[in-house]
Amino acid sequence: MSKIWDAVIIGGGAAGLFCAGVAGQLGKKVLVIDHAEVLGEKIRISGGGRCNFTNLHSSPAHFLSRNPHFVKSALARYPSKEFISLVQSYRIEYHEKHQGQLFCDESAQQIIEMLFAECVKGRVKIRNPVQVESIHHDADVWALHTTAGVEKTQSVVMATGGLPVPAIGASAYSLDIARQFELNVIEPRPALVPLSFTAEHFSHLNGLAGLSLPVRISSGSKGSRYGACRFQEDLLLTHKGLSGPAVLQASSYWVEGEEIHIDWLGAIEVGSSFHCDDLFNHEDNRLKLTETILASVLPQRLAKAFAEQKNLLGRKWAEVSKKDRLALKELITNWSVKPAGTLGWKKAEVMLGGVDTKELDGQTMMSRKHPGLYFIGECVDVTGHLGGHNFQWAWSSGFACAQAL
Repeated sequence: MSKIWDAVIIGGGAAGLFCAGVAGQLGKKVLVIDHAEVLGEKIRISGGGRCNFTNLHSSPAHFLSRNPHFVKSALARYPSKEFISLVQSYRIEYHEKHQGQLFCDESAQQIIEMLFAECVKGRVKIRNPVQVESIHHDADVWALHTTAGVEKTQSVVMATGGLPVPAIGASAYSLDIARQFELNVIEPRPALVPLSFTAEHFSHLNGLAGLSLPVRISSGSKGSRYGACRFQEDLLLTHKGLSGPAVLQASSYWVEGEEIHIDWLGAIEVGSSFHCDDLFNHEDNRLKLTETILASVLPQRLAKAFAEQKNLLGRKWAEVSKKDRLALKELITNWSVKPAGTLGWKKAEVMLGGVDTKELDGQTMMSRKHPGLYFIGECVDVTGHLGGHNFQWAWSSGFACAQAL
């Protein structure tokens, strides 16, 4: 009789390898299958090659899903502090960046090697490059027909990720399998992705490419799929419009045809005694030029561009009418622009949408309709904010699944 695995995990990325290591160390006979020549490519290129492997503050509030409560169980059972402890046990040096983001000091390769080492501890078998050609369920056993033969298993774990970065082998295979077994799939779209803009919106910002500053950005609406958001992040002005972490965060909530809103002074107000009204009403500013006042809180080139847009360049503040002052304040604190679209899957960091969480048990990641069929990581309709949260979902969902196998 041919060998029957306790679990075959399809996908050797972050979620798949971590789940395999945990399950193997719990005594399960685990096989990982992946079509790629080299495993962990998305880990390797993440965080500029240093892998933003988690976030100190990762919580359910940092995730988008049609069911925002779905992530709670997995995150509670395997929070970021647990993965940090694992990283420390391998003596991987790391550092904190903006808002709790943790990166390797040396290389993302250290995280990949750690995951492989965990699989070795669990006696996990890894086969690649191997293609899965079909999956069938017969009686109590799953049969996987692959380019290397037939594998039989008690459980199948789908961990093939999402559609971003097709150049490194991204595919919709997990979604195809979900549909094969009549599970609902939330239509995927790119997330944490640069937005594209038409030139007409930026005629007054010509010459500002390369300028970066923290802003408060708002996107989405109460009636949209994931509601509205507001982030304090860095914005980068480019030759094509806007980029940087602020735009990536906003992209996950943005709805085609809607505007995004930017408060260029919002980030300054946070954690300080400054308030924008003080800037516009302070008596000492009466005899100063408008652009000089704005340059006290904004980069000089940007201050000049805003003053010029409202025809206030070279005018003293005392000469500016109340109406024009209010118009300038509105321009700076509620600047709006309508994106033309996104830059697509090639530039996206993650996927929005995926296997509907209503189809899965939040404690085990198993299909409610098909016992023994699991979905973990990015292929599930759970998408994290920028800053290590998506990796944390890979670890947490993989852990929850491994405990249930």
